[in-house]
Amino acid sequence: MAAHDVDAIVIGGGIAGAAIAAHLAEQCGVTVLEMEDHPGYHSTGRSAALFVEAYGNAVIRALTRASRDFFYSPPAGFCDEPLVTPRKVMILDRVEQHAAFERFITHELPAKNFQRIGATAATALCPALRPEGLLGAIMDTGAADIEVHALHQGYLKLLKERGGRIVLGAKVAGIKCGSRESRWTVETTQGAYRASILINAAGAWADEIGAMAGARPIGLEPRRRTAALIDLPEGLDACDWPMILDAEEQFYMKPDAGLLLISPADETLSEPEDAQADELDVAIAADRLQKLTTIEVHRIKSKWAGLRSFVKDRSPIVGYDPDLPGFFWLAALGGYGIQTAPALSSLAASLALRLPATEDFAALGIRPEDLSPTRLRQPTENRPARQTQ
Repeated sequence: MAAHDVDAIVIGGGIAGAAIAAHLAEQCGVTVLEMEDHPGYHSTGRSAALFVEAYGNAVIRALTRASRDFFYSPPAGFCDEPLVTPRKVMILDRVEQHAAFERFITHELPAKNFQRIGATAATALCPALRPEGLLGAIMDTGAADIEVHALHQGYLKLLKERGGRIVLGAKVAGIKCGSRESRWTVETTQGAYRASILINAAGAWADEIGAMAGARPIGLEPRRRTAALIDLPEGLDACDWPMILDAEEQFYMKPDAGLLLISPADETLSEPEDAQADELDVAIAADRLQKLTTIEVHRIKSKWAGLRSFVKDRSPIVGYDPDLPGFFWLAALGGYGIQTAPALSSLAASLALRLPATEDFAALGIRPEDLSPTRLRQPTENRPARQTQ
């Protein structure tokens, strides 16, 4: 059977793949290959994402700031509901974690959104907090819950409106590049697809896809994050509570549709897989909740886990592989893929089409070289052999 020819193939239909494909479809023919029966099944569909400008390293923070306008004023017709809902974030200052709290507030935080409050004000915002050992908190008043499903569907809708397509159940079985025409052929369970640009947006599987194409690994580390939902005690209304984190980033909780979402903020190394919640991690989250608050956990209503994938410097990998012409990495988003999606996808599409980055990105201190896959390589490394047909 003949291969389907397009200009660009995107492997992965999560937020990264959907967003860059929507941008590319404005300029060229695009097909997204998704191995699951519906897109966003893995990390995207399991994210409790917030828009927080203080999350992540300097690169992530810059991409988040560059995404703010899109979240608060999305393009007409992109979605039928707001993409963000205000949600304060409170980082606790407790006696046993005071040193960690002081380290946190020495980071470069946007002063207009952050304010330090005392213990009385903190317990007023969340009456369930235990006052013993509570010194105060720092509050981010500019944060917001992100409607992940609306954002993801918005990009998929835009992709289709611009003539792109998504193929579901298309698990990649092989990748090769013809030495003559320099076009990539991707063999899948739904047939073969061929393009001159191949975008690797496969999430936790990105290094596996890279290996199929003959690329050297980027050192991707998928890390499991566990979360659970519990019932609130009768009569306790948490809908206006802030999201609450401890200063050592070992626990967080936030209201979620009348329930309370809790997580031990774990980062357990994992193979690329359909991640499942670990019973011990759920128990740790429940124990930490009970130590910080007066809430007793009697029943876990639901639990799940997702994979957040990092490389060693914790910045995304975005750019063409220096050894494989036409092979483009969009990987290692590290759990920040939702909050950076508008800016990162726009920049990634410009790089994939070899267009100059806009001045807005330069003004925010975002440089393509900070994202390039070449930044992690040692100059003495040998080049890998390229696969040909």
